[in-house]
Amino acid sequence: MVHVLSSRILLRPTDPERSRAFYGEQLGLAVYREFGTGAERGTVYFLGGGFLEVSGRSDTPPSTAARLWLQVADVAAAHDELRARGVPIVRPPVREPWGLVEMWIEDPDGTPVVLVEVPSDHPMRYRPGI
Repeated sequence: MVHVLSSRILLRPTDPERSRAFYGEQLGLAVYREFGTGAERGTVYFLGGGFLEVSGRSDTPPSTAARLWLQVADVAAAHDELRARGVPIVRPPVREPWGLVEMWIEDPDGTPVVLVEVPSDHPMRYRPGI
């Protein structure tokens, strides 16, 4: 069995500074650490229980097959805050048939970012024996 100590998602954006502005300023993710120097330095952001690293540079945008799933306490409040910061909303908050409330945005390279609220009555909130 592999004992995982930590994990992170790695993004290689086409424009690192634009992506850092999106994740750090527009989404407001807190910086865990930075490394290297110059425009292509690496920045690691907190993502709840994980991390998002924006580093290096890619000549082509990443595949949209990958998505970032970010759970937030209040999707409606996140919607209003992000819209006020100028973040284009791909799809406003909608309660899905499976019970989660989801809103979709995209990072500057088109990577889908799903902001999710788990309502208080959703089975994901049930913790047997707790």
